Amino acid sequence: MGSVRSAHSQNAVRLRSGDQSRTVQEKPSQNSILPTNSTSSKRGWTLFRVDTAGESGRTGIHPWNMLKVCFRSVCTLSMVVNILWPFVPAAIVVHFARPDLHVWVFSLNYIAMVPSANLLGFAGGELARKLPKMLGILVETTLGAVVEIVLFMVLLYKHGRTEHANLIPVIQAAILGSILANLLLCLGMCFFVGGIKRSEQTFHEAVSEVGTGLLLVAGFGLLIPSAFYSALRGSVNQEFTLEQLGEYSLTISRATAVILLVAFLIYIFFNQHSHSSIFDDILEKDEHHDEDRHEEIARAKLTMLECLLAVTVALTCVCLSAVFLVEEIEHIVERGVSDNFLGLILVPLVEKAAEHLTAIDEAWDNQINFALFHCLAPSIQTALLNAPLTVIVGWGMGKDMSLNFEIFMIVLLVLSILVVGNFLRDGKSNYLEGALCVLVYIIVAVCTWYYPHVEVASSNQS
Repeated sequence: MGSVRSAHSQNAVRLRSGDQSRTVQEKPSQNSILPTNSTSSKRGWTLFRVDTAGESGRTGIHPWNMLKVCFRSVCTLSMVVNILWPFVPAAIVVHFARPDLHVWVFSLNYIAMVPSANLLGFAGGELARKLPKMLGILVETTLGAVVEIVLFMVLLYKHGRTEHANLIPVIQAAILGSILANLLLCLGMCFFVGGIKRSEQTFHEAVSEVGTGLLLVAGFGLLIPSAFYSALRGSVNQEFTLEQLGEYSLTISRATAVILLVAFLIYIFFNQHSHSSIFDDILEKDEHHDEDRHEEIARAKLTMLECLLAVTVALTCVCLSAVFLVEEIEHIVERGVSDNFLGLILVPLVEKAAEHLTAIDEAWDNQINFALFHCLAPSIQTALLNAPLTVIVGWGMGKDMSLNFEIFMIVLLVLSILVVGNFLRDGKSNYLEGALCVLVYIIVAVCTWYYPHVEVASSNQS
């Protein structure tokens, strides 16, 4: 997969007209390790691709078949997660019947989010198989990001509703925690699981270069407001007060959010239009490297309508669990759980469960490029879309949601991006690199557990 194509095959463009086909040789690029984008390719504009493993062979909605397909999922691990579905109605009932049992309500809804997110991820994956490769990845990643966006918006809405409901630090920690979970935990598990069955896995340079480059830019953008505040905090005086510094940091955060959204739009255009054929070719090759491809083709699939119905049901369950979960965060923090640990570790683990299971299964089946997309793309989407969107929505709601993160956490993020970028540089992975990433994530979790509450000790709060 990671081998470089020859100059002729790398730059060949297949043109079909009726029953005839011919190959046109484009001018090769010198010293390029990346495939050449085919500007004449029409595949990027094709809406459906049901002539692949995504074909169900059925139409309409068949409830019993739909339930069986959803329960079996795509791998044993996802199927085991579906055993947790009884927690979903139990969490709803306990929320309304015994709202005074705060720990129970939080715990049940925390568990209930896992099968709901798993169904959302499965239905999104089924839908993605019926779409062009890159468009499918984008739709699947966006559906996974819905869980995160719902959580952020509910947290933002609940912020300041009561005297002690200071939830902005939880949102900020969850933003960084989501990226850390993808880069260290999920990517580490992919490298580790994929390296168990083989000495090393090779992925394409285009995936790693674009991904790490965007992550570095996103990390730099997220760092700027925090660095600005930290650099000037020691210089406050009667003329330049701490309140003014906080206002300037908030303004910089909002400007940065708008710019990051522009960067996300350019990223989408790059993937879906100008360079879509690059990633389509990479992922198409990776799809044929699936060691369980024969089983995947033979597996029963959802129809298009069943995919949409399953996505609707999963989104409803996820939204309910998110609302009930957020309502109990204040009580959980009062019982001694740090808001930083809650946001950085606990929230990302449950909202990213489906994406992590999908990526790990793909790495196990030797689809390492797909796994990388499912690790890097959500991280990029969190940094360039979800975080800026939360800032802008908070701006509209009159709430001081900013990108002024705790210095400790933003340093963790930047270092994680650099570590992962270094591992991706050679285009190869093994279980040692994966184990090191997971162990670093565990160290971060332990350290965050002892990080004090924002009200007690904060480096970047006015």
